[in-house]
Amino acid sequence: MKKYIFILLASATLGLTSCSPFQVRSDYAETASFPSYKTYKIRIDDLKLNDIDKDRVLNELSKQLQTKGLSSGENPDLIVNVKANHKKITDITNNSPYGMYGWGGPFGWGVGMSRTWTSNYNEGALIVDLIDTKTNKLVWQGIGSGISVDSPKAKQRQIPEIMAEIMKNYPPQRK
Repeated sequence: MKKYIFILLASATLGLTSCSPFQVRSDYAETASFPSYKTYKIRIDDLKLNDIDKDRVLNELSKQLQTKGLSSGENPDLIVNVKANHKKITDITNNSPYGMYGWGGPFGWGVGMSRTWTSNYNEGALIVDLIDTKTNKLVWQGIGSGISVDSPKAKQRQIPEIMAEIMKNYPPQRK
């Protein structure tokens, strides 16, 4: 019996931990030869972040690329272009509970209440482009969104997490 409870708890834990708060997707060129790429150089022309977040993004991206077997070099096989953006999100929640009832019970005349709440926040996204230096063409792109831009503590935790999620899709698994 204990064995079954342990298996059930392990399955539930695995199921909960595999859920990501981020939306991550990637695309790649079918003609690219991913095993031939050995070196990279990061380009940050379009990375409009403060210095703290920029360091977080670049450090984690370098770490992820190195775990994929790539090394930084001056004459690279890939140019890695990193971009960041954010958008304002407005969530509207409407709650219409049963109100007070008047004549005739729940189906008669009466007074009801309805509540509407709105919340505004900024959601950030990171985009990683890998460009083949020989052809000067985009060969892989990863996009991750869902970063809580308004919370410094959340960003500190989420930037490494989302970068790891994005880079999980590199190199692509061809079907």
